[in-house]
Amino acid sequence: MERNNELRTAWDFVENTGRSIFLTGKAGTGKTTFLKTIVKKSRKRPIVVAPTGVAAINAGGVTIHSFFQLSFSPYVPGAKVESRFDFGREKRKIIASIDLLIIDEISMVRADLLDAVDNVLRRFRDHTKPFGGVQLLMIGDLAQLTPVVTPEDEQVLKSYYDTPYFFGSKALQQTDYVTIQLEHVYRQQDASFIDILNQIRGGHPSQEVLDKLNRRVTAHPSSPIGRDAWSHNAIPTASSSNQTSLPSEGLGEAFIRLTTHNNLANFYNESELQKLPGRSYQYTAEVKGTFPDYSYPTAKTLVLKQGAQVMFVKNDPSGEHKYYNGRIGRVHEIGQNRLTVYCEGDSEAIEVEPLEWEN
Repeated sequence: MERNNELRTAWDFVENTGRSIFLTGKAGTGKTTFLKTIVKKSRKRPIVVAPTGVAAINAGGVTIHSFFQLSFSPYVPGAKVESRFDFGREKRKIIASIDLLIIDEISMVRADLLDAVDNVLRRFRDHTKPFGGVQLLMIGDLAQLTPVVTPEDEQVLKSYYDTPYFFGSKALQQTDYVTIQLEHVYRQQDASFIDILNQIRGGHPSQEVLDKLNRRVTAHPSSPIGRDAWSHNAIPTASSSNQTSLPSEGLGEAFIRLTTHNNLANFYNESELQKLPGRSYQYTAEVKGTFPDYSYPTAKTLVLKQGAQVMFVKNDPSGEHKYYNGRIGRVHEIGQNRLTVYCEGDSEAIEVEPLEWEN
């Protein structure tokens, strides 16, 4: 950090002032490393939040909605944030004692969400100051993921905000914050990959970069997609094999198709599932209390067959680490009251049991 003026400046602002910071920079410039260093070495008392579960896991924190107990519906400036569950004593104590609120992937945070956070912090701290007087460290890259705004949300918010981006927040506009842009790329061992990322980030990849990406494309045996897949914006779909016993040499060709929208992913998943022989089984979630369908972590009704490729969306709570969020496998045995999944590299299939999410 001593060799980098921007990182040293950011550290000084965090440690020696109460001024809020927006820390930005392209891939490989040390944003995540700086976050972890602050959490580990700062004398301040921080909490780390992020707009999505994946981002929160990567940052070692929790989601903004979870920590501040916020609704997924748009926040109207000036409204009182109502939570179905009262803040417990421990949560109130944490909020009252923090010195630093670290928000990772700030590019995805909507302006109204930041104002809802401001509302909660004022309630439990100094109600006369933006964010209750808490120093913010906002980390992210505005050239990456953008805030999600549905047409319905836009109708509600356009009367209050000029932009859905975080810097449109009414509270942030009352906050004296500094922007620090990191320039030095640290991940030199990934220099070629970083160069690819940053050329795409700028929207003008060279022919050399496109050639490198096209050399990585492998067509599925049953797909007409060839080496020009990149120009067609296509990635081969998942293969469909029906496993009747544990494979001795892994899962074979487990292709994943990346899509831009959920409805496209659903279409491909359903069409691949229909190609599999055998009976399909439905597993329906049991929902209690207030849990809006737009915040479900997965489909309410899961339809599976033997041989279907699946992905776990929750970490193994048993401590045995048999699976984790994002691990891919195939349905091995299936019945109305039994489901096992085989993952490549394992000696036996994983017995899958119902788990619980809390809103």
